[in-house]
Amino acid sequence: MAQICRRTTLGWLLAWLCAPSAHAAGDDFDAAGYRARRYRAPVDRVPSPARRIALTDALKLTPGRDALFLDVLPVEAGRRDPATGQWTLSEAHQTISGALWHPETGRSPVDPLLWQGLLAEVAKAHLPVVTFCRTDCWMGWNAARRLARGGVAHVRWLAEGIEGWHGAGRELVDAEPVVIAAP
Repeated sequence: MAQICRRTTLGWLLAWLCAPSAHAAGDDFDAAGYRARRYRAPVDRVPSPARRIALTDALKLTPGRDALFLDVLPVEAGRRDPATGQWTLSEAHQTISGALWHPETGRSPVDPLLWQGLLAEVAKAHLPVVTFCRTDCWMGWNAARRLARGGVAHVRWLAEGIEGWHGAGRELVDAEPVVIAAP
């Protein structure tokens, strides 16, 4: 009897150890197909219906003139005052010169107020859109996909992000987050 109990316990233990965890890769995406956790990981697909823009092609554009460049990287260890929309930053952030920094808009689920602020900027610009964050970051991918699925034309995702731009010899500048005040 003791031997049967040990085998049963050992079997349950092995089953528990080998079972897929709640952190399996499939659980990183929400029901709509957006990356919802572990955003800093290799990106292995195009954000359809948006398209990826090659770094060499992005470098030919002047941000703010030829395309609206949207940095969607979150604020690191900072916070947003919901009443005023002002961000308190614990550290500086550098981005592509001419880009607008819309923090937190690459998350899923996305904060509706912040997303509406980004959409207003897109509508006002009347330009093709390039979203980005960092290399191996799903937030730029999420934002590009969400914009294109929402009917915005000419949306591109710069997979190489800030590091790729800078690595190609281009300048980065200090950024201030776009303020989206509560209605």
